[in-house]
Amino acid sequence: MSNLFCVKDKVVVITGGAGILGSHIATYLAGEDAKVVILDRDEKKGKQLVSEIKTQNKEAFFLFTDVLNQDILESNKNEILERYGRIDALLNAAGGNMAGATIPPDKTLFDLNVDAFRKVIDLNLFGTILPTLVFGKVMAQQKSGAIVNFSSESALRPLTRVIGYSAAKAAISNLTKYLAAEMAIKFGEGIRVNAIAPGFFLTEQNRTLMTNEDGSYTERAESVIAHTPFRRLGSPEELHGTIHYLISDASKFVTGTVAVVDGGFDAFSI
Repeated sequence: MSNLFCVKDKVVVITGGAGILGSHIATYLAGEDAKVVILDRDEKKGKQLVSEIKTQNKEAFFLFTDVLNQDILESNKNEILERYGRIDALLNAAGGNMAGATIPPDKTLFDLNVDAFRKVIDLNLFGTILPTLVFGKVMAQQKSGAIVNFSSESALRPLTRVIGYSAAKAAISNLTKYLAAEMAIKFGEGIRVNAIAPGFFLTEQNRTLMTNEDGSYTERAESVIAHTPFRRLGSPEELHGTIHYLISDASKFVTGTVAVVDGGFDAFSI
């Protein structure tokens, strides 16, 4: 009997692949014998990650990208197809936040930096749809492929402070459902679009919100942990299984879902 979870030789494109979550996922999938394409703006980190993966005799390569530049994404696509001939999965992991698009405790809504808000929306929402338009077209031509978008806990339950990020991630959850139906109806059941909604994981984007200079948890992090039944933050490797499932044949009849990985945060109130 075939292994439903087998991802051997699948060509997996990961935007934001050199970030904390993206790099962990890339390393894991390469270890499962997928052919991993790491797309990121950080060439140093991206190339270093590829070198680390190759020391394990696994397949990976890096391409500089800008998820807001369709021309660069098209060039990425051409290089990937020239090398591998196909694209089996796209993980839209690129995203992030910025201080101006948040409202700290000593400010109000009316102090919002609208330009920063717009940039966060662009990075997260347009940084998801543009790669989907470029790499998803290859899947449409192949009649097969799996797209996994990165939503967030903040899309499910709007959090204080992160107004721009929450709005963008809520849009991604909605977009995921739309794309799932659109791709299946127009291009067949071989194309699936799902999202993952991570809870609270320590990343470069939220490190200053969640930890003090001495590494201890901030009041905000302590509050998050108090509202998480598991009573801790997540570890990046705890996303691996859900991602693996969503790009494998084990989820062959699953599309339009948002898989929540949050230690119970969304299920808990008091």
